[in-house]
Amino acid sequence: MGNLLEKIHSPEDLKGMGRQELEQLCDEMRELIIHTVSGNGGHLASNLGVVELAVALGVAFQPPQDAIVWDVGHQSYPYKLLTGRYQDFHTLRQEGGLSGFPCREESVYDSFTSGHSSTSISSALGLSEAGHQQGKDGYVVAVIGDGALTGGLAFEGLNNAGQLHRNLIVILNDNTMSISKNVGSLARYLSHMRTQPGYIKAKSSVEDALRRLPLIGKPVAVLMRRIKRSLKRILYSSNVFSDLGFAYYGPFDGHNIRELTDILQAAKLLRKPVLLHVRTYKGKGYQYAEQSPTLYHGLSGFDVDTGETGEQAQSFSDVFGSTLCELAGKNEKLCAVTAAMAEGTCLSEFRRQFRSRFYDVGIAEGHAVTFAGGLAAGGMLPVFAVYSTFLQRGYDQLIHDVSLQNTKILLAIDRAGVVGEDGKTHQGLFDAAFLQTVPKVTLYSPTYFQELRKQLALLSDSGHGICAIRYPRGKELYRPKGFHGSTQAFDLWGESQAKICVVTYGRLFSFAAEALERLRKRNVLVKLIKLNRIIPLDQEAVKAALSCRWTFFFEEGIRKGGIGERFGCELLESGYQGRYILRAVDDPFIAHAPMFRALERLGFSAVGMEKTVLETLEKEAADSAQKET
Repeated sequence: MGNLLEKIHSPEDLKGMGRQELEQLCDEMRELIIHTVSGNGGHLASNLGVVELAVALGVAFQPPQDAIVWDVGHQSYPYKLLTGRYQDFHTLRQEGGLSGFPCREESVYDSFTSGHSSTSISSALGLSEAGHQQGKDGYVVAVIGDGALTGGLAFEGLNNAGQLHRNLIVILNDNTMSISKNVGSLARYLSHMRTQPGYIKAKSSVEDALRRLPLIGKPVAVLMRRIKRSLKRILYSSNVFSDLGFAYYGPFDGHNIRELTDILQAAKLLRKPVLLHVRTYKGKGYQYAEQSPTLYHGLSGFDVDTGETGEQAQSFSDVFGSTLCELAGKNEKLCAVTAAMAEGTCLSEFRRQFRSRFYDVGIAEGHAVTFAGGLAAGGMLPVFAVYSTFLQRGYDQLIHDVSLQNTKILLAIDRAGVVGEDGKTHQGLFDAAFLQTVPKVTLYSPTYFQELRKQLALLSDSGHGICAIRYPRGKELYRPKGFHGSTQAFDLWGESQAKICVVTYGRLFSFAAEALERLRKRNVLVKLIKLNRIIPLDQEAVKAALSCRWTFFFEEGIRKGGIGERFGCELLESGYQGRYILRAVDDPFIAHAPMFRALERLGFSAVGMEKTVLETLEKEAADSAQKET
């Protein structure tokens, strides 16, 4: 049959394929996904688990007229392959290539851009309601994993969908746990029978015929419906989906294309909120991913033949995890909270050593913050380890459930700054700016591992309110000879009497220190102010820049409302007479690219910083010369 995948340009090409061809197509898709992720990195196990589901959706529906919304989005690779992106799939997560998540700008088949969890039902319901208001007759399908269903937003969407009663199909991709009990073979048989198109059509015809009978027709139809509901209560365990107004069917085999296609076609006939429960296996088709789906969830690359992922250099996350274990050994009140990211935030060892003080609350960052607030109010010292991009989801809780309560929690903000190939939805560029708006926040930003250790210990022993520390993805970078760092609010480096000042914090200090060396070789002397504590700013750090004629601030975060803007305001209020040049991120939705490539494009490399300083000085010199002539 040859290569079937290269013949698929849209889901329409699936319609005439037989079962054997569809199964071969699934094998080809798995092989290509494994090969591509091994080289480009990305999410493997979750995508291998939904290959048959993606194919069945393509057979049963008519995208893009019918909208398919993938929750989180890291399980959308098979769908990309079926929607005209096969030829470009080798560019997955590469600069200028395909995104690792659904992206509306990338394809008309991507109905909603997604990178955070638990959003699919709400966005799909919005799409369905928009279609209803405009008289469109298409279907909307939301595919959500059982892990994403731990997010409260998913249940808010389910509740609203049950009330609106629109044409919405939710597919629960259950690959970890059983959401509802399976009550015997009879229940399984009836569930299968009830999803047959013939049954649904016959059921509707009988009800319509009964209603047309004079006098007794309507009462008999109502009585039959009541009897049916009573029998269902006996034969099926009650589940939350039915209570919320959904017709619930399942569980079904998520790797049986024929069964999946049949139930999807049946669900279309109901034309009301339907939840289909399918069971899949993460990593299916690749032995190593099947055995260790968590390890093969998100990867930077691996050897296909051996499954080896390669040794990774020590990271800030590793140092945080080991340091937190040391602190917990000395403080019995210290506990750790994660939102389903124990491995990603390096809390696995903490979980092993301090099981009773470890809490995985599921994909529910807002709840995690409020839960930590409750722990703190009860006398514990909670540490919530979370990626910067996901902390955004707990903004209100930080204000109302921690700061207002005048309690103390620790935030360990991982992946702060540019993250690279995960792209727009995952860049950690907002945390410093929005934390500035929350009362009683203390925020440190280390550049080196030793600083992280010292600053984390400092925050655990002292301070009040929200004590936070933000650190980047990956390893530490260049450290100038003789620089040791400290837990002070700021450090001075370079030429103390220089008239040019560079201010920065976090990872960018490494690039700034390199830029200082490059400028020194050009006889351009620079004073470097390294902010360790960025909230609140130390007034002495501001005073250190007052004597300079030029002050450059480089920030790996958003410009509007960021630390750089705040520093500039403080300078102005202190009577600064020099020039202030702020280089920060104007458009925080940075497309996927290698991390250091993205930093270079933003002008944050050592060469970029040197260029900014030299071009500013040259322009000012040229302007002065022109005025004199």
